[in-house]
Amino acid sequence: MDSGNERMIRHLRNEGYLNTPKVIEAFRSVPRELFVPEEARRNAYDDYPLPIGGGQTISAPHMVAVMTELLEPKKTDVVLEIGAGSGWQAAVLAGLVRKVYSIELEQHLADFAKSNLMRAGIRNVEVLPGDGARGLPAHAPYDKTIVTCACGKVPDALFRQLKVRGILIAPVGGPWFQELKLFRKMRTGVVEENHGGCIFVPLRNK
Repeated sequence: MDSGNERMIRHLRNEGYLNTPKVIEAFRSVPRELFVPEEARRNAYDDYPLPIGGGQTISAPHMVAVMTELLEPKKTDVVLEIGAGSGWQAAVLAGLVRKVYSIELEQHLADFAKSNLMRAGIRNVEVLPGDGARGLPAHAPYDKTIVTCACGKVPDALFRQLKVRGILIAPVGGPWFQELKLFRKMRTGVVEENHGGCIFVPLRNK
């Protein structure tokens, strides 16, 4: 009988959210059940967000699949993630890139993400408490940036800390509905692509 993880992967492939073999394998290697609260584990492989405390959620599997595919991850990439949440998005990326730095405003969520990543045996993700709107200058510039919370406007600091030809993905819009946008930073400016509607919890800062 298929595991819950395999059923989830098959659903995501059938719906067209997962397409790239290496991304599919990254999903296969990271059980989502390790990144949800114990009381939510029976629903760990259902395709919708789950609460993780403090008004925050772990993103729906299809959204993590879409954002991971759009990020075009490479083994040499150093990635900045804004909003660690439970650590699952970073865990998926960890198998595809060299290093992930993940910033989380809420200390209890940063601790939750760290413990989940440790339990999953993932060592190339560093979770740091802090204000994601400021980015993380200490390790800039980044090859890719992924914002996992809604912002009315992508903070300028995140573009400054992105390499030329780098990719930034973020849900941009109001608190109840956003557009998933992909930005490519070129020498002549930023090129923007729209990849459809989405709903994320808002980016908060100090």
